[in-house]
Amino acid sequence: MPAALSTPVPDHTLVAGADPHQALDCLFVNAPLRDYDQRARVNDYTLPVLGMGYIASVAHLAGLNVGVLDAEAHGLGIGRTAKVVNRLRPRWVAFNLLAPTYDLTARIAAALDPSILVMVGGHHAKATPTTVLRDTRFHNIAAMIVGEGETRATQILRDVHRRQDLPQVMWRDAGHKHPKYSIAHGETRSWLAPDINTLPFVDRRFLPQDPYRAEDGRLEANLVCSRGCPYECTFCGAAASMNPDVTIRTRDPRNIIDEMDQLHQEYGVTAFRAVDDLFLGARRVIHPALKAFADARIGERYVWDATGRINVLDREDDGVLAALRANGLREVALGIESGAPRILTAMDKRITPQMTLSVTRRLLQHGISVKGYFILGYPGETREEAEQTRRHIKDLWALSDRLPGTFRASAFVFRPYPGSPIFNDLIRQGYDPVAMQTYRDVDLTEHGADEAMRQRDEFNFTTGHQFGTVPLDDLNRMLADISREQHDRTLHARQDVSA
Repeated sequence: MPAALSTPVPDHTLVAGADPHQALDCLFVNAPLRDYDQRARVNDYTLPVLGMGYIASVAHLAGLNVGVLDAEAHGLGIGRTAKVVNRLRPRWVAFNLLAPTYDLTARIAAALDPSILVMVGGHHAKATPTTVLRDTRFHNIAAMIVGEGETRATQILRDVHRRQDLPQVMWRDAGHKHPKYSIAHGETRSWLAPDINTLPFVDRRFLPQDPYRAEDGRLEANLVCSRGCPYECTFCGAAASMNPDVTIRTRDPRNIIDEMDQLHQEYGVTAFRAVDDLFLGARRVIHPALKAFADARIGERYVWDATGRINVLDREDDGVLAALRANGLREVALGIESGAPRILTAMDKRITPQMTLSVTRRLLQHGISVKGYFILGYPGETREEAEQTRRHIKDLWALSDRLPGTFRASAFVFRPYPGSPIFNDLIRQGYDPVAMQTYRDVDLTEHGADEAMRQRDEFNFTTGHQFGTVPLDDLNRMLADISREQHDRTLHARQDVSA
């Protein structure tokens, strides 16, 4: 897949999964991370839209002709995306509203033909439903689905009048000059929390970049192994206290293995990445998965990556870590966030820098690589605390230099998400909630870290507000320094392997 479309291609070839010879019931549109009409993308770091893939898969099995237009995957700008949708003339268009791309999505929606019905969902819709409904750019919202949408979306696509019978569905009442907002409730909450073991596997025809060929030559695919999060990280919109309606569910390990085997049989996939927060984030998930993986001899056939919780892995003994490695675990992504104890406490991370060093050292010793995520500029963070984080990253790199596994660092500037505990705290401190949702891309080129150094999940964006004591320009320099060094380390590691 090229980084951006340099020559025009037929509209229907941009749509994944739909039958081009039939009328299009719904086009699911994933907005780009920035407007590529203004500045073309030079690198591909797109993650697959698994949420849309699930909804499209359920709708397809219900007999609807649906497709996914992943504008980010194709490097489409705002104008080009809207023109493609209008020319395809779907009966519905559906958007997943996320904080960093909300404005871009709204600009696409504003340019759509008024005859096209609009459906929206996603975290931003759940966190700020009234704001979305009042946004005149979404001039034709016929359904806003709050929460998980597979079954409700399919019902509404079949018959828009079903929205009145379904729980937590809202829409714009177009019969008023100043629209009123209606919400319909059903008698059961099962719509909000489907049994994820009974959902169909994501039909990969709806994902233009998944499976994908990794740098080591393997075919890789992304998986969702759980939904919901029991933790309370203050910067996260998925914090349990902010989502009391979400039932935390994990897939049966045998169900996960069945999807792995299907992807291997259909595409030749031998590497997998669990993108959810819980797969290595709770002992009640880790131990049954280990047994099932061992019984299925997963480690002899596949490798896999997953996110993990430092405090949970800290409680596991070396026997468990060895078993994870033997059963195919290749890399763990850890939300390390900071090297400053006070900031970690403010984030409610329930970890310490010493715990992170210990867990990372033990994982690397077992040959399990680690990717660490870090946040700079958290509210109240001092310059010394930001420097503590930078030193912490260097200490973790030093561990990697002398142990079998490798350590990678991804650093981001703090950005507040609506629906997160810290967002509400900042409003109480006097910050403007609208201004805190004005996101834009962080361009580190002038600090010596060009876009080509980014990886698939390292998109940085900012509100342009300083929440700690360190000026944003200084934070950007720190981000650029980390990005450059990590890029150089990764490049040298590849050269060593090829040699």
